[in-house]
Amino acid sequence: DGDFMKMSLLIAAASLLGLTPVVSPTDGAHAAELKVLAGGSLRSLLTELAPQFEHASGHKLVIDFDTTPNLIKAATSGEPFDLGVVPIDVFYDAAAKSHFTPPVEFARVGYGVAVKAGAPRPDISTKQAFKKTLLEAKSITFLPESAAGSYILRLFERLGIEEAMKAKTIAQAQPTGIIPAVVSGQAELAVFVNNVLTAPGVDIVGPFPPGLQQELVF
Repeated sequence: DGDFMKMSLLIAAASLLGLTPVVSPTDGAHAAELKVLAGGSLRSLLTELAPQFEHASGHKLVIDFDTTPNLIKAATSGEPFDLGVVPIDVFYDAAAKSHFTPPVEFARVGYGVAVKAGAPRPDISTKQAFKKTLLEAKSITFLPESAAGSYILRLFERLGIEEAMKAKTIAQAQPTGIIPAVVSGQAELAVFVNNVLTAPGVDIVGPFPPGLQQELVF
C-alpha cells in the first residue's frame, strides 16, 4: 500500500546512500548535501519523505525531478549526483546505465484512468470498453515524454487508435500538469500511473483492464 511504498523508498534511499543517522541531526559538521535525480511522478512522495530523511540523518537532499529523457541527459552530463530514484527505463540507455551502480528495484506502480471529482465514471473494465471510452472521450491528458507515456503510446498503437488519440491528447511537459488539466475541465480523462492520479480534485475510475495493465518499475 502507500505507507509500505513510502517506507520502502525511505529505507532504499538510506541503504543505497550508505547512510546512518548521525548523533545530532543538527550538527553541521556531519551533514552532507546529497543530489538526487528523481522521476517526476514521484514528486509528491519524495517531497513528503525528504524532511523525514533529513531529520533522521542530518543530511540535506537536493532533488531534481524530471522526465525519463531528461534524467538520462542529467545522468550523462558529467554533473555529479548521489542517488537516482528513477524509472527502470533510464537503465535501458547504455550511457546512463554506466553512471550508476547496479540498480535495486524497490517500487512498482500500475496505470489507471481518472476523471474530475464527481464526474460520471466511464467503463474501462474490459479491453473493448477501455478502447470505446478512449475513443468517445473529448480529450485526454498525460505526459508522452516519459517512461509511463511511452507505454501509453505503445498501448494506443496496440489498440489501433494512435491517430485518433493524437487529435484529442493534451500533452503535459511534467506530471504536475495532469491533475490541474482535469480539474479545470481542459481534459476529460487523465491516463497515467496511479500514484500521480491519486490527488484531490479527481476520482480514479480504475486500473487499466486485464491484458493491458503493466507496472512501472522504479
